[in-house]
Amino acid sequence: MYSERRRAAFYSMTQDTEPNPFLKLKVRRDHIIDDALVQLELISTEKPSDLKKQLFVEFEGEQGVDEGGLSKEFFQLVLEEIFNPDIGMFTYDDETQVFWFNSSSLENEAQYTLIGLVLGLAIYNNCILDLHFPMIVYKKLMGKKGTYMDLSDSHPVLSQSLKGLLEYAGNVEEDMSLTFQISHTDLFGNPVLYDLKENGEQIPVTKENRQEFVDLYTDYMLNKSVETQFKAFKKGFLMVTQESPLKHLFRPEELELLICGSKKLDFDALEETTEYDGGYSKDAQIIKDFWETIRSFEEEQKRLFLQFISGTVRAPVGGLGKLKMTIAKNGSDTDRLPTSHTCYNILLLPEYSSKAKLRERLLKAITYAKGFGMM
Repeated sequence: MYSERRRAAFYSMTQDTEPNPFLKLKVRRDHIIDDALVQLELISTEKPSDLKKQLFVEFEGEQGVDEGGLSKEFFQLVLEEIFNPDIGMFTYDDETQVFWFNSSSLENEAQYTLIGLVLGLAIYNNCILDLHFPMIVYKKLMGKKGTYMDLSDSHPVLSQSLKGLLEYAGNVEEDMSLTFQISHTDLFGNPVLYDLKENGEQIPVTKENRQEFVDLYTDYMLNKSVETQFKAFKKGFLMVTQESPLKHLFRPEELELLICGSKKLDFDALEETTEYDGGYSKDAQIIKDFWETIRSFEEEQKRLFLQFISGTVRAPVGGLGKLKMTIAKNGSDTDRLPTSHTCYNILLLPEYSSKAKLRERLLKAITYAKGFGMM
C-alpha cells in the first residue's frame, strides 16, 4: 500500500505542467501520517523548493477549499497522532509538561523526520503549533549540544540528583556508591545499562571525577541516547529551513516563539480585532457580557479559553490581535454549551439569557473541551 501511494503521488507530481504557487497535499484522515510522509518525501527529493511554498491541504473525499483552516487542521491532526503516548515516540514529564524523544522508540526515523518537516512548514505558513518541547530542542536545532544547564527543563528529577551529587560535602565514593555505568528503563520498563566510559562499572565516582560523571551523564541523556531520533527530526526541519537565515538571525528562544507563539496574552487586542457573525455585533448585550466574563477569568482560565478557540495556549507572533477570531450566534437561549472550530478560530455562542449562565456554560465548555467542545 505504501508503494502504491508513493507511485500515485509521483504520478500526480509529474502531471503538473503549470508552475504551482502552492505546496499541495492530499491526505486521508485515517492515514494522515502515511500519506503526509509519502508526499513530503517525494517533494523533498523531486521539488525541494516546493516545501517553502504556501501549504494547501485537501482531505480526500471531502469538499472545501483550504484558506488556512484546513492547513491548521492538518498540523493539529499530525501532532495529535505523533505525540499520542500509545505510539511511544516521545515521553512526557508531568512536572514540566514537556515531551522528550524516546530513545527506545520502535517507530522508524521517517516519523521523526515528519515532525521536523511540520515544524519547518509551520514557520513558512505562519501557523502556531501547540508543541511542548524543552528549550534544549530549539538549541539543538540551531547546532548547539545539550549541557548540564539544560537538564532542568527536560529531565528535572535527574537534574536535581546530579546537582545534589555536585554539592555533596561528604565522602562521595563511600556514601553514594556510584560508578560510571548508568541504568535507565526502555519502552517496556526493562533496565538498560550504559557505560559512560570504557569499563565504567569498575570506575567509582569520586569527589575528584564527579564533574566528569555529570558531564558524561548529561551528554548521554541529551545527545547520545537520542542521536538517531534527533538526527532524523533535524533532517526534516532543515529540509524546509536549510537556506533560511534562521540560524544566523534568531536565538533558540526566538525560534520557539516562531513555532509555538508568545506566552503574553493581551485579550484587549483580541477584542479589538474580533469579528461577529450570525446577527451578533460588538454592541450586543451577549457580546458585552462575554468580554466582561473573559476579563474576569483567572490566567489559567484565559489559557483554557484560548486553547478552546484556537487549539493552542499561546498567541501568534505579533500578539492576540493577529488571531482573527470570529464569534457567531448559535441559536437563542439554551442549555447547550458553546462550541468552537479551532481551525478557523470561530466561537459558536448561543445567546444565553444571563451573564451568569454565559459564564457557567463557557467555563464548563473550556474545561472539558477535549471531550466535546472542539471541532
